Amino acid sequence: MASITIRVEPRHADNTPCKHAVKPSGKPRNPASGCPGRTAYAVVCSEHGDVGRPHHVRQLAEPAAAEHHQEHRAALAAH
Repeated sequence: MASITIRVEPRHADNTPCKHAVKPSGKPRNPASGCPGRTAYAVVCSEHGDVGRPHHVRQLAEPAAAEHHQEHRAALAAH
């Protein structure tokens, strides 16, 4: 069975991944980078893709990621 990864991914307002360096405010550190700024965090599963709706604070997304991970563990235990 393949390994499943679940991560919290920063996103732009248009829901595209944000891989730019940003300030704590979410604004880009380098204004010339073309980054519109980080506005949300999505829980992304390697098997299911985006899980639920994006969260505006990383600390709210992390428990959602842990909960989804537990769902996978429960499904494995049931087999």
